[in-house]
Amino acid sequence: MKKFLILAACTSLLFGSCVSNKKYAELEAKQKNTQDLLNTCTVKLNSCEAEKSAATSRIASLENQVEDLKKDKEDLKMFTKQGGENLEKTLETLKEKDLKITRLQDALTQKDSVTLALVTSLKKEVGLNDEDIEINVEKGVVFISLSDKVLFKSGSYHLSTRANEILGKVATVINGKPDFEALVEGHTDNVPYKKGVLIDNWDLSAKRSTAVVRKLVELGANPAQLIAAGRSEFVPLVPNDSAENRSINRRTKIYILPKIDQFYEMIESEMKNLSEEGGN
Repeated sequence: MKKFLILAACTSLLFGSCVSNKKYAELEAKQKNTQDLLNTCTVKLNSCEAEKSAATSRIASLENQVEDLKKDKEDLKMFTKQGGENLEKTLETLKEKDLKITRLQDALTQKDSVTLALVTSLKKEVGLNDEDIEINVEKGVVFISLSDKVLFKSGSYHLSTRANEILGKVATVINGKPDFEALVEGHTDNVPYKKGVLIDNWDLSAKRSTAVVRKLVELGANPAQLIAAGRSEFVPLVPNDSAENRSINRRTKIYILPKIDQFYEMIESEMKNLSEEGGN
């Protein structure tokens, strides 16, 4: 039985001062609903394949019965009709299950293909020759992770000259994907920060994310596709117990989020059909 890679589209994000709690909660709820739906879809797929296996075994059993009946002329007339009807019904049910499984597989494959194409596009545009730049997939969502050394000076939210080059390439990718959104997420280490109007790491992480968003807009990205969020020090990659680790935790992540409404609706429709038929 084939296994399907089911990936979820949006990551849990806590917006900072630049994103309203309501908007951030909606994004988290959408991600959770999508993940729950995909999990339910997986359960249904496994159930369908189990039923398919059982139906196949039943077909083999019925075919054996037909062969036995042919050996006995007296019983042949009585059992052939019933066995044939049962076999026909079983085959029809099996075809319907196969069709539903195929449609669900197509939807999941389509989503995976979009993700793969996006990763390939980003790697081609941005490149992978810098250890401070990572392009990968996390919970089914494509992201670019940029070290603060690439974008900012230490303790600052002002972008470096080098940031123009890198963010220009990211803007090009975003412009080529009008049905996608880009969530810019700022992260800091745990060293307390207070400078000027900024009072803590929440302010710094949010200010950095909005600086990146503004630069992307300046470089031609559609502002309607951009979201800014600050995560402060609370989602570290490694413990903040050394200068090297703190440097790793100071980063900006740009999530490229496909608008999966059509995929979501397709899965939801199929799950509804399966549920209704399962109750009959």
